[in-house]
Amino acid sequence: MTKYEATETSTTPLDISLESDLFIRTLFQELSGSLQKVVGAEEASEFISVAAQNMGREVDRKYKSALQVYNLSREQVAKVLVDFKNRIQGDFYIIEESDEKIVFGNRTCPFGDKVRNRPSMCMMTSNIFGSIAAENLGYAKVELQETIAQENPECRVVIYLRLTKEVEESPGREYFK
Repeated sequence: MTKYEATETSTTPLDISLESDLFIRTLFQELSGSLQKVVGAEEASEFISVAAQNMGREVDRKYKSALQVYNLSREQVAKVLVDFKNRIQGDFYIIEESDEKIVFGNRTCPFGDKVRNRPSMCMMTSNIFGSIAAENLGYAKVELQETIAQENPECRVVIYLRLTKEVEESPGREYFK
């Protein structure tokens, strides 16, 4: 028997923390960290944004299909975004909702502790939220006011739904239908 052949004892369960979800989170953490080191945080955010925007379109399509609607209302957008994030192990909730904006809080990042010092990973939230809101409501500007990635205890995400002078001057990323 060579040293690479399986033995009877090697097939018994080992206490190794390797399961799909943790593996994918760790992989994403490593990819975003590598990107940040090689091209910088802003450029890394741009790369992640491209993938996240495509994911946002897919998530939007799935929710519309499940709800059997052509377009989501503002109330539905807010609920869909909370539901989506909580399905992927976040702890999102609505702080405020009006025709002008939706403000979300989050106590647990879906990426867990893997998000620490990886602000580029927050582009997943920005792009998925922004693309779904804009696709259904016409316009969105997402401001990540506070993030766990930047060592805040919670996240605070604002989606502005109307382009005003104040919104124009606020930091954030814009999305259009």
